[in-house]
Amino acid sequence: MALLEINDLTQRFGGLLAVNEFSVRLEGRELCALIGPNGAGKTTVFNLVSGFYQPTSGSIKIAGKDTRGLKPHQVTSLGVARTFQNIRLWNDMTVLDNIKVSQHYRLGYSLMDSLLRTRRYTDREADIDHTAMELLDFMGMRELADEFPPNLPYGVQRKVEIARALSIKPKLLLLDEPAAGLPSTDVVELIKLIEWIHKELDLAIWMIEHQMTVVMSLCNWIKVIDFGSTIAEGTPEDIRNNPVVIRAYLGDENI
Repeated sequence: MALLEINDLTQRFGGLLAVNEFSVRLEGRELCALIGPNGAGKTTVFNLVSGFYQPTSGSIKIAGKDTRGLKPHQVTSLGVARTFQNIRLWNDMTVLDNIKVSQHYRLGYSLMDSLLRTRRYTDREADIDHTAMELLDFMGMRELADEFPPNLPYGVQRKVEIARALSIKPKLLLLDEPAAGLPSTDVVELIKLIEWIHKELDLAIWMIEHQMTVVMSLCNWIKVIDFGSTIAEGTPEDIRNNPVVIRAYLGDENI
């Protein structure tokens, strides 16, 4: 059974065709990319997969379950986590609390439990604390647990956002422009981080990325879309040498 299976996915916004009969299949453990020009429909695909939009037509299945009609938190419960191009951290919460909050989609206790501080509540909260601190250790950020995001460099904020996504222990991690806004030194560190996460954890990573250094360094399979339609797919070498891709997106100077 495929981890993710998308068939003939189409999304219209009024008269705008944002995604046109898009299909992809991920078996699990892949590290792959979805690329294309600005406005090609890449983030729309991720929004459809994660439940923020409902498709006009076509289907999305995660581990065999059709996600039509599911809300984002229900898609998350199937093992899908994501980051966003513009970092979305809670600035008035500590790094630790930012990571903890993502786990509350599956509380495991009721409002009454929380009001009465029952054993179920305290056990679940202790488990959430443990998972969050364990993840900070894994990411080398334990010393930042009590810091607030605005006090951190942009590259570290990106790392916190990735850690928050990982806290739900996903089977599929969607990274939307993880290198956006990063200086070159941080991009090098990001490449190492993603490579390490993929090696150490049992998950597939699917990314949108404009920086071809990141894509070509990390991904073993790349899908290219333009105006919502697939124009090419293949290995980095296939994409690098594809004249359709060069004309539509990469440009000779970026190859």
